Amino acid sequence: MHLVLAGIGTDVGKTVASALICEVLAADYWKPVASGSDDGPIDHQVIKGLITEGESRVHEPRYVFGKSLSPHVAAALEGRSIELNALLTPPETPKRLVIELAGGILVPLNDSLTNLDLLSSWRFPVVVVSRHYLGSINHTLLTLDVLRSRDIPIAGVVFNGDELPDTERIILKLSEVTVLGRIPIQTEITAATVRSLAGAGILAGLYR
Repeated sequence: MHLVLAGIGTDVGKTVASALICEVLAADYWKPVASGSDDGPIDHQVIKGLITEGESRVHEPRYVFGKSLSPHVAAALEGRSIELNALLTPPETPKRLVIELAGGILVPLNDSLTNLDLLSSWRFPVVVVSRHYLGSINHTLLTLDVLRSRDIPIAGVVFNGDELPDTERIILKLSEVTVLGRIPIQTEITAATVRSLAGAGILAGLYR
């Protein structure tokens, strides 16, 4: 079964979590919509340098935009539009596929569709990536609640960063969600770091 990674906000660590899950499961990677190519390497290019070559394949995005903006805005600036039908069928692979969304579950793809419409069409289990900051409890619980309201399966939550027991306890108590693991803060993310973290079993919940 494929897995979709969704963040509770910006810069919560989806790409690092994606790389780790690909490494742990020897899965392929795909980010359907990517923005920010004007600023340097974008996520699928970063992932290529983080996962073990030969074990996993990185599939090209269906849409790439230059500006680091919400996809619907980045597309409009280029006179383009994101079409849902272009995203409904994931790349063919005999392996599991880790799909990284462009942002959170309600990020707009165009004037009438959001990532949630993609999730509703795919029906793949969602891994929610949460990082602690003031307001993250609300953002995490809202994300989980909206997914459940659409009957979208939830694989679990990955906490990225330093442990905050009181925050995690209330999220788990109120959501009754599975914790897949925790990604500790790293001074530098390299392929060696990803291999080391994957080998340490920090995402042991993936095997439950």
